[in-house]
Amino acid sequence: MKYVRLKNQEIPPIALGTWSWGNGVNGGDTVFGNNLNDEDLKPVFETAMEAGFNLWDTAAVYGMGASETILGKFIQANNNVLISTKFTPGAQESMDQALTDSLNRLGVDHADIYWIHNPNDVNKWTTKLIPLMKSGKVKHAGVSNHNLEEIKLAASILEKEGLQLSAVQNHYSLLYRSSEEAGIIDWCNQHDVLFFSYMVLEQGALTGKYNAQHPFKTGTRRGEAFNTEVLQNLSSLLEVMDRMAHSHGVDPAQIAIAWSIAKRTVPIIGVTKPKHIEGAISAAKVILTQQEIQALEEAAKATGIEVQAAWEKKMQ
Repeated sequence: MKYVRLKNQEIPPIALGTWSWGNGVNGGDTVFGNNLNDEDLKPVFETAMEAGFNLWDTAAVYGMGASETILGKFIQANNNVLISTKFTPGAQESMDQALTDSLNRLGVDHADIYWIHNPNDVNKWTTKLIPLMKSGKVKHAGVSNHNLEEIKLAASILEKEGLQLSAVQNHYSLLYRSSEEAGIIDWCNQHDVLFFSYMVLEQGALTGKYNAQHPFKTGTRRGEAFNTEVLQNLSSLLEVMDRMAHSHGVDPAQIAIAWSIAKRTVPIIGVTKPKHIEGAISAAKVILTQQEIQALEEAAKATGIEVQAAWEKKMQ
């Protein structure tokens, strides 16, 4: 596996997301239509760790603690886990207490990456990170769903204290390239800030497993965002991805992941089955040509689909 660098630390080229782990508000049942328990998810964790994928992305608001709690049970006997979790302004009032609660649920003494989940009051919340970083409770600072000016502001606040912004995490996929178009990814590359792309598979819409005849479960976030009409309009892109996947001996999902890696980002993929780990292993080995990257982007643009989530704003 070819690792990437997060400042002075090596991490896997793909991070594993646990948004769909656990039920409740913003949990797996309401967003994805899942209902997964510890018994379902433990083999996923074990398969990932054996394969060297040890960077786990979660958040306190995923199931309001449910995701962190499940993950925490699995990592108790494993000290090789890298933890990426988040503070959500508006949903949580005290960053210090929120981090303490997250670490207690996870059973660890620090967060390898601690993200500010949204850009509400960048000055206030970036400043709150400083004592947590200096105490060692936060190893790397990241911001999520921030535009370029907000990212620059957060970086400058940390720099005044001799600290660094290590990472940016935004929605980025073949269907949503706002961070690229706004110059955020270029800025990250120029300033040694690692860009993490979430929803790179658009919650399953770019896996090739769903179409107008086999849609998502209704009453879920992804079922509403990718209704039968949207899925129908995606068919031409999925055909391109399917042909490309066949030539590389993988599935369409691995093509979407490989594309995001080729764009110099670290994709975060949701994992709920051991076979998702097998897919990550395959995706990390796929090398797309410039012609293939261009073909994918042209096919994606031709769909006319850009699904901006309710919590997101345009990056430009």
